[in-house]
Amino acid sequence: MKNISVLFFVLLMLSSCGDSDQKAVEEITHEGPDMELALRKGVIYEVNVRQFTPEGTFDAFREHLPRLREMGVDIVWLMPIHPIGEKNRKGELGSYYSIKDYKGINPEFGDEDDFRELVTAAHELGMLLILDWVPNHTSWDAVWTETNPEFYVRENGEFIYPPDTDWSDVIQLDYDNPEMRKAMIEAMAYWVTEFNVDGFRCDVAGFVPNDFWEVAIDELNNMRDLFWLAEWEDPTHHDLGFHASYAWELHHIMNRLAQNEANAEDLIEYWEKEKETFPSNALRMVFIDNHDENSWNGTIEERMGANADAMAVFNFTFPGIPLIYTGQEAGLDFRLPFFEKSEVPWGEFVNAELYTRLIQLKKENNALWNAPFGGELTFFDSPENVLVYSREGDFNTVVVILNLDTEAQQVEFPLDVHTTTEFFSGERAHLHEGDILSVSPNSFTVWVNN
Repeated sequence: MKNISVLFFVLLMLSSCGDSDQKAVEEITHEGPDMELALRKGVIYEVNVRQFTPEGTFDAFREHLPRLREMGVDIVWLMPIHPIGEKNRKGELGSYYSIKDYKGINPEFGDEDDFRELVTAAHELGMLLILDWVPNHTSWDAVWTETNPEFYVRENGEFIYPPDTDWSDVIQLDYDNPEMRKAMIEAMAYWVTEFNVDGFRCDVAGFVPNDFWEVAIDELNNMRDLFWLAEWEDPTHHDLGFHASYAWELHHIMNRLAQNEANAEDLIEYWEKEKETFPSNALRMVFIDNHDENSWNGTIEERMGANADAMAVFNFTFPGIPLIYTGQEAGLDFRLPFFEKSEVPWGEFVNAELYTRLIQLKKENNALWNAPFGGELTFFDSPENVLVYSREGDFNTVVVILNLDTEAQQVEFPLDVHTTTEFFSGERAHLHEGDILSVSPNSFTVWVNN
C-alpha cells in the first residue's frame, strides 16, 4: 500500500483565501439576508456586546460586521440587549439575563437609533440578526412588577426566583396567566415590527410550556418568516417550529474526545440515538464555545487543549449548524466575566484564517450543508484517539481524519475516491481504500472529492 505523508497544520497556516474567494465573498455581501441560505449552510456568531470592544456599544461592534461577513457569518446573535435590573443584581453590571424592560435597550450599549443602525448594517451585508430572548423570568425590579404583578409566581405572597436554580437576581414568570403570555408575545413582536429583527434565540426554552411556543412561533411567523433557536435539547421543540436547538450532549462528548476521555464508539452511539430521536430536518447547533462554557466551564484551551483546532474542524464537518462565540477567532484564552466589564484582545485575529477556511469548506461542499440538505454521515474503523468519517452529498464526498493523539498515527484512507484534494493544503492525490496516511499529532486532514 502507498504511504502518503501529510503536513497538515503548517500548510493550514500558510494557506489563505485567494482573489477568487475574496471576490465570491464580496459578491454576496450586499444582497440582503437570505433565510433559506442561512438554514441550508449558515453559520451563527454569538455577540457579547459588553465585552466585544473597549466601548461595549452597538456602534463600536458595528465596525466589526464587515469582518464577520468576510469570514462567512450568516446569522448574528446578540446576547440580551435590554436594561438590566438593579435589585439583587449580581456583580457591578449585572447579568444580561436579568431583564428589567422587554421593550427597552440597555443604555450601556446605546439607544434605539444605534440599534436600528446595527440591524440595517447587518442586513445590508446579507446577515440575519437575532435577539437573545429571556421568557422565563425578569429582574426583581422589572417594569411588570409594578404594572402587572399578577404576571409572576408567588409563594406566601412573595416573588420567587426560578426553582432549582441559583438565579437569585431574577424572578419567575407565571405561564398559567394568559394575559402574561399575550404580553410576552406582544413584546417579541415589538422588536420585529419596530426594529426588523430576524428571529430569536430563546433562553432556557424548556422552562417555558410548549403550548406557549406553539402559539408564539405561529403568531410571530405570520408577521414574516423568523429564525428560531432553542436553548434546549428536546426534539418536540422542532415540532413546535424551532429551526435549531443546542447539541449539548454532543458538546460534552467533544470536550471528552479532546481530552482522550471518549472515543469513536461514544460518538457513534450518540449519533445513532440522535437519528432516532430528532426529526431529520432538525438543525442542531454545534459548538466548541459559547458564553456559558467560556464564563463558567473554561476556555476552549482549558477544555480541549492541544486538540482545540481539530475540534473546530469537527464542529464544521459534523452535521449541524456551527456557532462561533465572541473572541473565538482571536484565540480568546481567558474567561470573560459574566457580571463585570472586560474586553476581547483582538490583536492579530490568530484564528480568523482557520475559521474563514472552515466556513468556506462548509459552504462550498454540499456534503457538509445543514440538515436535511447535507450528506450522509458514515464512521470508519480507526486507531485509538483517531476519528475517521465521511459526509457524502449529491455533488461531492468529504473525508475527515482527526488525530487527537499526542503521537503521529498511521491511518487507512476509508474510501475509493481516486483523485481527491486535501482542502487546507491544496494537495491532490489518487487515494484508494486502504492507502495509508501519516497524520501528525493533534492534527487533522480533510479530503474533498468533487
